[in-house]
Amino acid sequence: MGLFSFFKKDKDAKEDLNKGLEKTRTSVFDRISKAIIGKSTVDDEVLDNLEEILVTSDVGVDTTLKIIDRIQKRVARDKYLGTSELNRILKEEIASLLQENNSGDGSTFELPEDKKPYVIMVVGVNGVGKTTTIGKLAYNFKMAGKKVMLGASDTFRAAAVDQLKIWADRVGVPIVSQGMGADPASVAFDTVKSAVAQDIDVVLIDTAGRLHNKIGLMNELSKIKKVCQKVIPDAPHEVLLVLDASTGQNAIEQARQFIAATEVNALALTKLDGTAKGGVVIGISDQFKIPVKYIGVGEKMENLQIFDRNEFVDSLFK
Repeated sequence: MGLFSFFKKDKDAKEDLNKGLEKTRTSVFDRISKAIIGKSTVDDEVLDNLEEILVTSDVGVDTTLKIIDRIQKRVARDKYLGTSELNRILKEEIASLLQENNSGDGSTFELPEDKKPYVIMVVGVNGVGKTTTIGKLAYNFKMAGKKVMLGASDTFRAAAVDQLKIWADRVGVPIVSQGMGADPASVAFDTVKSAVAQDIDVVLIDTAGRLHNKIGLMNELSKIKKVCQKVIPDAPHEVLLVLDASTGQNAIEQARQFIAATEVNALALTKLDGTAKGGVVIGISDQFKIPVKYIGVGEKMENLQIFDRNEFVDSLFK
């Protein structure tokens, strides 16, 4: 890729991010500006207003209280802190919180060189954009020069296997499938085994979003992990939980359930472009101490972006 193309791609990604976060920015962070009109110092009233705005923007109560406490300490340290500086301080504290949870550490669709194939098990309830996220990940990894393979282990839902096949065809990557009703673990085993044989760089395994009960879900995800480890002892390297940002606090509850069911170590938040609840990204990262790795800010395949905490916060306060 030439230098001009690289910068154009980077510029387009920033524009997509700004556009994707527009609803959150206008409904939440514009309210902060209005809350400090006529005020020159950061007093209790300003902080109370800020607390209410953050809580109602799905940042979450615990995370909001943490942010307010940090701002109060900075105000106490610097007695002359004015409201004109509040946005800057808020930006810094949110970016700092995200950094503490390793959210936004990546910058490209690169993979650890010592993990090949790099196995990603993708989990999440139906309807959050899980299969679409897998398709977009496959596209972006392929564009980064990686050999990609998909595994259709969501055999519980009729449309899931067909949907994944459509994405495999669209992106132009191989898929391992045994059809609806097949044993999900058997599909995962065949996928990883085939990936090793074909010198694949990254494997994306789709899993069921809903079973009859949580015990069933836990057992199935555990079984998939165990069969992957028969081929690659430390697989899956990533358990990626996909959440729909537009569901706000419901996404936090879904995260709680999946984290209890399996060892989630990365998060993807989709549909940020259609919601004013983008603050949930901050709350989820802080509450579960699991890094946000990808965000979806539009329909295009390029609109699944590597989460960059600084660009995210800059865009929110743009």
